[in-house]
Amino acid sequence: MIRLDIFSDPICPWCFIGKALLDRALESRPDHPFSVAWHPFQLNPDMPAEGADRRSYLEAKFGGKQQAVAIYARVEQAAKAAGIEIDFSTIQRTPNTMNAHRLIHWAGLEGRQAAVVAALFRAYFQEGRDIGSDDTLIAIAQSAGMDPTATERLLATDADRTDLAARDADARQKGVTGVPAFLIAQQYMMSGAQPVETWQQVIDELLATIAQEPQTRSSLD
Repeated sequence: MIRLDIFSDPICPWCFIGKALLDRALESRPDHPFSVAWHPFQLNPDMPAEGADRRSYLEAKFGGKQQAVAIYARVEQAAKAAGIEIDFSTIQRTPNTMNAHRLIHWAGLEGRQAAVVAALFRAYFQEGRDIGSDDTLIAIAQSAGMDPTATERLLATDADRTDLAARDADARQKGVTGVPAFLIAQQYMMSGAQPVETWQQVIDELLATIAQEPQTRSSLD
Protein backbone atom coordinates (compact mmCIF):
# COMPACT_ATOMS: atom_id res chain seq x y z
CA MET A 1 0.00 0.00 0.00
CA ILE A 2 1.04 3.60 -0.65
CA ARG A 3 0.25 6.30 1.89
CA LEU A 4 -2.06 9.10 0.83
CA ASP A 5 -2.01 11.75 3.55
CA ILE A 6 -4.78 14.32 3.21
CA PHE A 7 -4.63 17.69 4.95
CA SER A 8 -8.12 19.04 5.32
CA ASP A 9 -10.64 20.98 7.38
CA PRO A 10 -14.25 19.71 7.61
CA ILE A 11 -15.64 23.23 7.02
CA CYS A 12 -13.62 23.68 3.81
CA PRO A 13 -15.95 23.30 0.79
CA TRP A 14 -13.04 22.59 -1.56
CA CYS A 15 -12.00 19.75 0.76
CA PHE A 16 -15.51 18.27 0.45
CA ILE A 17 -15.34 18.66 -3.34
CA GLY A 18 -11.82 17.24 -3.45
CA LYS A 19 -12.90 14.22 -1.43
CA ALA A 20 -15.85 13.59 -3.77
CA LEU A 21 -13.58 13.67 -6.82
CA LEU A 22 -11.00 11.42 -5.16
CA ASP A 23 -13.73 8.97 -4.10
CA ARG A 24 -14.97 8.73 -7.69
CA ALA A 25 -11.46 8.00 -8.90
CA LEU A 26 -10.91 5.34 -6.24
CA GLU A 27 -14.23 3.71 -7.10
CA SER A 28 -13.17 3.58 -10.76
CA ARG A 29 -9.88 1.93 -9.75
CA PRO A 30 -10.81 -0.65 -7.10
CA ASP A 31 -7.27 -2.04 -7.20
CA HIS A 32 -5.77 1.34 -6.21
CA PRO A 33 -2.78 1.14 -3.86
CA PHE A 34 -3.71 3.98 -1.48
CA SER A 35 -3.95 3.79 2.27
CA VAL A 36 -5.69 7.05 3.19
CA ALA A 37 -5.11 9.07 6.36
CA TRP A 38 -6.62 12.46 7.23
CA HIS A 39 -4.65 15.19 9.00
CA PRO A 40 -5.60 18.47 10.71
CA PHE A 41 -5.40 21.90 9.12
CA GLN A 42 -7.60 24.58 10.66
CA LEU A 43 -8.68 27.29 8.23
CA ASN A 44 -9.63 29.46 11.21
CA PRO A 45 -7.32 28.50 14.10
CA ASP A 46 -8.19 31.71 15.96
CA MET A 47 -11.95 31.15 15.73
CA PRO A 48 -13.59 31.44 19.19
CA ALA A 49 -14.53 28.11 20.74
CA GLU A 50 -18.23 28.94 20.31
CA GLY A 51 -17.77 29.76 16.60
CA ALA A 52 -19.23 32.77 14.81
CA ASP A 53 -22.27 33.77 12.78
CA ARG A 54 -21.43 32.47 9.32
CA ARG A 55 -22.88 35.33 7.28
CA SER A 56 -21.10 38.01 9.28
CA TYR A 57 -17.86 36.06 9.23
CA LEU A 58 -17.88 35.54 5.45
CA GLU A 59 -18.84 39.13 4.67
CA ALA A 60 -15.96 40.34 6.82
CA LYS A 61 -13.56 37.82 5.28
CA PHE A 62 -14.40 38.55 1.64
CA GLY A 63 -15.14 42.26 1.88
CA GLY A 64 -18.90 42.35 1.70
CA LYS A 65 -22.04 40.40 0.93
CA GLN A 66 -21.81 40.57 -2.86
CA GLN A 67 -18.27 39.24 -2.94
CA ALA A 68 -19.12 36.40 -0.57
CA VAL A 69 -22.20 35.44 -2.60
CA ALA A 70 -20.20 35.45 -5.86
CA ILE A 71 -17.42 33.30 -4.40
CA TYR A 72 -19.79 30.73 -2.97
CA ALA A 73 -21.87 30.59 -6.14
CA ARG A 74 -18.72 29.34 -7.89
CA VAL A 75 -18.19 26.82 -5.11
CA GLU A 76 -21.76 25.52 -5.54
CA GLN A 77 -21.18 25.09 -9.28
CA ALA A 78 -17.96 23.16 -8.65
CA ALA A 79 -19.75 20.96 -6.12
CA LYS A 80 -22.50 20.10 -8.58
CA ALA A 81 -19.89 19.26 -11.22
CA ALA A 82 -18.30 16.91 -8.68
CA GLY A 83 -21.66 15.21 -8.11
CA ILE A 84 -22.49 16.61 -4.68
CA GLU A 85 -25.01 19.13 -3.38
CA ILE A 86 -24.04 21.82 -0.88
CA ASP A 87 -26.80 23.74 0.85
CA PHE A 88 -25.13 26.88 2.17
CA SER A 89 -28.50 28.33 3.18
CA THR A 90 -28.76 25.86 6.06
CA ILE A 91 -25.35 26.73 7.57
CA GLN A 92 -25.83 29.23 10.36
CA ARG A 93 -22.46 29.21 12.10
CA THR A 94 -18.78 28.86 11.28
CA PRO A 95 -17.42 26.64 14.05
CA ASN A 96 -14.02 26.21 15.58
CA THR A 97 -13.01 22.81 14.18
CA MET A 98 -10.43 21.66 16.74
CA ASN A 99 -12.89 19.22 18.36
CA ALA A 100 -13.89 17.89 14.94
CA HIS A 101 -10.21 17.27 14.21
CA ARG A 102 -9.86 15.52 17.57
CA LEU A 103 -12.76 13.26 16.61
CA ILE A 104 -11.14 12.50 13.23
CA HIS A 105 -7.92 11.59 15.08
CA TRP A 106 -9.70 9.27 17.52
CA ALA A 107 -11.62 7.69 14.65
CA GLY A 108 -8.32 6.96 12.94
CA LEU A 109 -7.16 5.00 16.00
CA GLU A 110 -10.26 2.81 15.65
CA GLY A 111 -10.13 2.38 11.88
CA ARG A 112 -13.26 4.51 11.41
CA GLN A 113 -11.71 7.68 10.02
CA ALA A 114 -13.25 7.51 6.55
CA ALA A 115 -16.76 7.19 7.98
CA VAL A 116 -16.29 10.08 10.42
CA VAL A 117 -14.77 12.41 7.81
CA ALA A 118 -17.64 11.69 5.42
CA ALA A 119 -20.19 12.25 8.19
CA LEU A 120 -18.63 15.56 9.20
CA PHE A 121 -18.73 16.90 5.63
CA ARG A 122 -22.31 15.71 5.21
CA ALA A 123 -23.41 17.17 8.54
CA TYR A 124 -21.95 20.59 7.84
CA PHE A 125 -22.53 21.10 4.13
CA GLN A 126 -25.73 19.17 3.54
CA GLU A 127 -27.55 19.03 6.86
CA GLY A 128 -26.65 22.44 8.33
CA ARG A 129 -25.51 20.96 11.63
CA ASP A 130 -23.05 22.67 13.97
CA ILE A 131 -19.96 20.43 13.95
CA GLY A 132 -18.46 22.56 16.70
CA SER A 133 -21.15 21.22 19.04
CA ASP A 134 -20.24 18.31 21.32
CA ASP A 135 -23.71 16.83 20.84
CA THR A 136 -23.26 16.77 17.05
CA LEU A 137 -19.79 15.24 17.31
CA ILE A 138 -20.97 12.57 19.74
CA ALA A 139 -23.85 11.67 17.41
CA ILE A 140 -21.45 11.44 14.45
CA ALA A 141 -19.09 9.25 16.45
CA GLN A 142 -21.94 6.91 17.35
CA SER A 143 -23.15 6.76 13.75
CA ALA A 144 -19.66 5.63 12.73
CA GLY A 145 -19.61 2.85 15.31
CA MET A 146 -17.59 4.62 18.00
CA ASP A 147 -18.48 4.60 21.69
CA PRO A 148 -20.53 7.78 22.33
CA THR A 149 -19.82 7.72 26.08
CA ALA A 150 -16.07 7.53 25.53
CA THR A 151 -16.29 10.30 22.94
CA GLU A 152 -18.24 12.52 25.33
CA ARG A 153 -15.68 11.90 28.05
CA LEU A 154 -12.75 12.73 25.76
CA LEU A 155 -14.39 15.90 24.43
CA ALA A 156 -14.75 17.13 28.01
CA THR A 157 -10.95 17.03 28.35
CA ASP A 158 -8.04 18.57 26.40
CA ALA A 159 -6.94 15.15 25.16
CA ASP A 160 -4.76 15.40 22.02
CA ARG A 161 -5.51 19.09 21.55
CA THR A 162 -1.85 20.14 21.89
CA ASP A 163 -0.67 17.33 19.63
CA LEU A 164 -3.14 18.21 16.86
CA ALA A 165 -2.24 21.89 17.05
CA ALA A 166 1.42 20.89 16.70
CA ARG A 167 0.62 18.70 13.69
CA ASP A 168 -1.26 21.58 12.08
CA ALA A 169 1.70 23.91 12.68
CA ASP A 170 4.14 21.32 11.34
CA ALA A 171 2.14 20.99 8.11
CA ARG A 172 2.31 24.76 7.61
CA GLN A 173 6.06 24.78 8.27
CA LYS A 174 6.50 22.06 5.64
CA GLY A 175 4.72 24.13 3.01
CA VAL A 176 1.01 23.36 3.29
CA THR A 177 -0.58 26.78 2.81
CA GLY A 178 -4.13 25.74 1.95
CA VAL A 179 -6.38 22.72 1.78
CA PRO A 180 -7.10 20.22 0.50
CA ALA A 181 -3.51 19.09 0.12
CA PHE A 182 -2.57 15.53 -0.78
CA LEU A 183 0.81 13.99 0.08
CA ILE A 184 1.53 10.85 -1.94
CA ALA A 185 4.03 8.31 -0.56
CA GLN A 186 5.43 11.00 1.75
CA GLN A 187 7.12 12.57 -1.28
CA TYR A 188 4.78 14.20 -3.78
CA MET A 189 2.34 16.98 -2.88
CA MET A 190 -0.76 17.94 -4.86
CA SER A 191 -2.85 20.92 -3.80
CA GLY A 192 -6.49 21.67 -4.47
CA ALA A 193 -9.49 19.64 -5.58
CA GLN A 194 -8.00 17.52 -8.35
CA PRO A 195 -10.10 16.22 -11.28
CA VAL A 196 -11.07 12.55 -11.37
CA GLU A 197 -8.93 12.10 -14.48
CA THR A 198 -5.84 13.38 -12.68
CA TRP A 199 -6.30 10.89 -9.86
CA GLN A 200 -6.90 8.08 -12.34
CA GLN A 201 -3.66 8.92 -14.12
CA VAL A 202 -1.75 9.00 -10.82
CA ILE A 203 -3.21 5.64 -9.79
CA ASP A 204 -2.47 4.05 -13.17
CA GLU A 205 1.13 5.26 -13.06
CA LEU A 206 1.59 3.97 -9.51
CA LEU A 207 0.12 0.58 -10.42
CA ALA A 208 2.41 0.36 -13.44
CA THR A 209 5.42 1.15 -11.28
CA ILE A 210 4.40 -1.44 -8.71
CA ALA A 211 3.94 -4.06 -11.45
CA GLN A 212 7.46 -3.41 -12.73
CA GLU A 213 9.14 -3.72 -9.33
CA PRO A 214 9.17 -7.56 -9.17
CA GLN A 215 10.70 -7.68 -12.66
CA THR A 216 13.37 -5.18 -11.62
CA ARG A 217 14.21 -7.16 -8.50
CA SER A 218 14.28 -10.40 -10.48
CA SER A 219 16.75 -8.99 -13.02
CA LEU A 220 19.04 -7.97 -10.17
CA ASP A 221 19.05 -11.40 -8.52
